[in-house]
Amino acid sequence: MKKNKIKKGLVLSVLFLGPLIFYIFLSLGIYHHANLPILTKKVEDVKGEVTFKKHFSIVSFLGTDIDKNKGGLFNLNEVIYKRYHKSLYFQSVLIAPKGTETQVESLKKKLSSYSNIENWKFVFLDENEIKAIFKSFDSPYSLNDQLGSEYVFIVDRELRLRGRKDDEDTDNGRLYGYDMNSVSDLKNKMKKDIEIIYYQLKKSLEKEKRFKRKI
Repeated sequence: MKKNKIKKGLVLSVLFLGPLIFYIFLSLGIYHHANLPILTKKVEDVKGEVTFKKHFSIVSFLGTDIDKNKGGLFNLNEVIYKRYHKSLYFQSVLIAPKGTETQVESLKKKLSSYSNIENWKFVFLDENEIKAIFKSFDSPYSLNDQLGSEYVFIVDRELRLRGRKDDEDTDNGRLYGYDMNSVSDLKNKMKKDIEIIYYQLKKSLEKEKRFKRKI
């Protein structure tokens, strides 16, 4: 009888304490990943109608040969854009050299057959402007000879480059951009990092609402 009581007590303890312990570990995990690191504190803004300010911008550099990055852009569209294009403050900024307008129009027609492209923001800049923006990211990457890059970047509402400081696939743990030719990179890294940004935003908005109610 005594052994049965002990067994019942252990079972009840597991039933009641198990979920609580799991929740605590889950909360600690969320807290640990709730802040996406700032890697560059001030990036240069684009000029004209499109701006990084007050947006969460997914920034890519198309280069003069738009077809070269087409596959990566379609990956980006499927994995990232379609999921977040209706999210608060979201935009995808695609920077292209002046003179590529015709190529971009062709690209836009193809993209529009797959999704609503209202938050694809195409910006045409000269060579020096493109180089200046890319350099301001202060990343270890370089533009290719055509002013393009396979990497896509996250710039927040305060013009800060966001990424990772504990990435397992880089030598120093710092991940400045995401390879848009890699579906795995977009799914397993970029998607998770954008989720963290929106988790932060949600908590910030909730805090703001509570503060307003107190006034």
